[in-house]
Amino acid sequence: MSYAFPYRRKVVMNMITNIIAEDSIQQLQQLVKQSNNIAIVTHVSPDGDAIGSTLGLQHYLAACGKKSQIVVPNSFPHYLKWLEGAEKITQYDYHPAYATSVINTADLIFCLDFNVLARIKELGNLVRTSSAAKVLIDHHPYPEAFANVCISHPEISSTSELIFRLIHQSGDEADITTPCAEAIYTGMMTDTGAFTYNSNNAEIYFIVGELLRKGVDKDQIYRNVFNNHSADRYRMMGFLLSERMKIYPELQTALLWLSKSEQERFNNQKGDTEGFVNMPLSIKGIRFSAFFREDTDLIKISFRSEGNFPANSFSSRYFGGGGHLNAAGGEFYGPLEEALQRFEEVLPGFCAEQNK
Repeated sequence: MSYAFPYRRKVVMNMITNIIAEDSIQQLQQLVKQSNNIAIVTHVSPDGDAIGSTLGLQHYLAACGKKSQIVVPNSFPHYLKWLEGAEKITQYDYHPAYATSVINTADLIFCLDFNVLARIKELGNLVRTSSAAKVLIDHHPYPEAFANVCISHPEISSTSELIFRLIHQSGDEADITTPCAEAIYTGMMTDTGAFTYNSNNAEIYFIVGELLRKGVDKDQIYRNVFNNHSADRYRMMGFLLSERMKIYPELQTALLWLSKSEQERFNNQKGDTEGFVNMPLSIKGIRFSAFFREDTDLIKISFRSEGNFPANSFSSRYFGGGGHLNAAGGEFYGPLEEALQRFEEVLPGFCAEQNK
């Protein structure tokens, strides 16, 4: 690895704006230099950006001569397990003792794709009390102040994109291997719905071009992620759309929901419901979509919107969540019926407020 600052990059790379503060780059480089045990953690129920950014960073660190271990709170979707290095990721819920030892012995902890320690569940207290230096790299707003270095850019499409930008600003594009590029591309692709939302920045496509030059087969990655589901998943989708979708045309809103028993009926696997919340947005006149999914001890909620309808504001105000303008999540502790009732009660007032 070269610890030079960004002056040695190719002239063409000036097409990417240096958005990360140079003092943050320098601090991070120094922390990596002096570290011997690096841990990388990401949020509960890791998605494509969480897994893509952590693996992308791990491959980059390996090219720099640094070993690292990834710890996640729980399992992640099967359609991400083809990524190189995914088989070595440690799940806290399966191996709590080993995951704890990884955090406790680390002298540097990277926190990726989450803004508050509550998003990593039991790992949060371990990270908070660790004496290790901490680096937060994330694109969600309002980061908690727990890290020595905070690289937070809510205007960026994904944390995976931030990992590329970090490598770029460090002047280390040559250290991006094909597996590293594949992980970064997967994270960028999944967190933008295959570049269908939150992806109007022209620099995103320049980055994609650079990743393609590193050997990424974007068509194969799309097939690996989006065309890699079971027949049961599509049967569940059909049931959802025909029996568990309600449209509020006057509010330009669609509501989807699935109980735990209904998911079990269709042999639901981790990641099978990913993307369901997006489907109603293809209905003419719908600008806001909500999906309520009953889990073991809570209701997991996803929100998507179009235009300037603030899904994140709705989520944070009524369901203790947050996220981005057009993509957010929340939680409800109580019966599914009560969660749906609350949604219907607060929706008209919120929509009227937005229309003003």
